Amino acid sequence: MSQLTFDAATAKALEAIYLTPDVVAQRARVIDLLAPAAGERVLDVGVGPGLLAYDVARLVGEGGQMVGLDLAPAMVAVAAERLAGLPQATVREGDAERLDFADASFDAAVSTQVYEYVADMPQALGELRRVLRPGGRTLILDTDWRSIVWHSSDGARMDRVLTCWDAHLADPHLPARLRPMLKAAGFEVRRVEILPMLSPRWQPVSYAAGMMGTIHTFVRNNGPRLGLSPEEIDAWRADQQALIERDEFFFSLNRYAFLATC
Repeated sequence: MSQLTFDAATAKALEAIYLTPDVVAQRARVIDLLAPAAGERVLDVGVGPGLLAYDVARLVGEGGQMVGLDLAPAMVAVAAERLAGLPQATVREGDAERLDFADASFDAAVSTQVYEYVADMPQALGELRRVLRPGGRTLILDTDWRSIVWHSSDGARMDRVLTCWDAHLADPHLPARLRPMLKAAGFEVRRVEILPMLSPRWQPVSYAAGMMGTIHTFVRNNGPRLGLSPEEIDAWRADQQALIERDEFFFSLNRYAFLATC
């Protein structure tokens, strides 16, 4: 399986996507669902560039605690810089499958676009349940890539590109299986919502635009050994550019938010 390399360049590109208006709106809804309160202890599993952690840290205040965890040192560095002015916030390297915290350490936990990269989900959810206090809650958001609607002049070629892209994840269809996984780990799912990423026409500052660049880079680097020829990759990118120029671009993708309690 090919994985994205979360180095400094990837961290910067991801940060740019997370600052687009549609992802900012998604982050606001995640905060609404998690509802962090003053004085609470919150864990962010897969803190990324720290944008969500920054908002949560401000909401829990100096009487609370915000701990961000990420497996990628580059992400930890970006998040640590963003959170440096908030004494209640800390960031550290760590693995979702092995949370280095005592039992019942947190009131709440949040994880966005992370668990689809995790190979052993029963282990990861068991660890999440362990570090939450009884009655604690978690908000998990992940994408099911079967939900994508992306206009192309060659649907079969688009399918091959997206199949190649699926290889960067441990589970590109995690949301469909997440509810029973949470139940098996000792959680009760309270709410499930769809958070769509919709671009009915081309907008260069959008999630769709950022993902098109990310996917193009990934398939260019990995496509040939995953059965996608360089010619197909170039043709796919050229077709998308032509659709943009004709004002025929369309992209829609669903993310799924699960609110669960212990």
